[in-house]
Amino acid sequence: MSALRVLLRPGWIALGLVVVAFAALCFSVLAPWQLGKNSSTTERNDLIRHAVATAPVPLGEVVADPSVFDPKTEWREVVLTGRYRPAQQILLRLRSIEGQPAVEVLTPFETDHGAFLVHRGFVRPPKAADLPAVAPPPAGTVTIHGRIRASEGTSPGRGVAPIGHTMTAYSIDPADAGRALGTSLAPFYLQLSADQPGSLSPIALPQLESGPYLSYGLQWLAFGIMAPLGVAYFLYSEIRQRRRRPADAADAPAGTKERLRAAGIRSGSAQRPTIGAAPTAGDADDEVKRKLADRYGSG
Repeated sequence: MSALRVLLRPGWIALGLVVVAFAALCFSVLAPWQLGKNSSTTERNDLIRHAVATAPVPLGEVVADPSVFDPKTEWREVVLTGRYRPAQQILLRLRSIEGQPAVEVLTPFETDHGAFLVHRGFVRPPKAADLPAVAPPPAGTVTIHGRIRASEGTSPGRGVAPIGHTMTAYSIDPADAGRALGTSLAPFYLQLSADQPGSLSPIALPQLESGPYLSYGLQWLAFGIMAPLGVAYFLYSEIRQRRRRPADAADAPAGTKERLRAAGIRSGSAQRPTIGAAPTAGDADDEVKRKLADRYGSG
């Protein structure tokens, strides 16, 4: 019954609810979030390794339907022939490459299989917010190599918009670009390989690193397990301490009760000095006896 009384104290109830909520958050949100990022990074690395080890092939051998994006085809290098549309060029502002400001260049590319948004590379602006001059792509029909990339999506209010006579954007979203340009574009874009017609400064492939996500996920799982165990340990310690207090009183040093009895001390018989009276030597002895009786009890 003593354990139940301790468990039902408001402080322990509140602590238990907090710990249960924290553990549930660890197992249902925090750990899956980090482990999911680890799985995504591992899958991306596998796709890049496979793409780098595979020779470029015509677009039709990888993409059966250009109007549909298959995530498994990302990073594959494909070959296509067509013409650039420099009049519909889009500049990506406020980007950072290798820790420095950059402006990335997107130009639609017309082929017999449809139109595709081609990422030609980047240029360094004079200032971070400036729009630099960009070398135009070659005119006429050209053959290019590019890697298939997934759309980055667009945040509300940050889609393609003109600044002066230049179309600008903050992210690569072929669907949004197609709406702004009044043309139909494939739902993915092509990142131009180095030394291709129309290429600028190329963007390197990502580093094939797994990152800390797996260790972070395991840490959240460990926290979700240790928190309830810690509360259970402290609860057990308090219950054990409460149960030992009566035993400590019964285990007073041997002979204490006999000495108190010889001194004439009985439970509740210790005389307290009268208020306002001057203390005497007998009063001091009585006070000592009373404190001993209060501490060890009396026979």
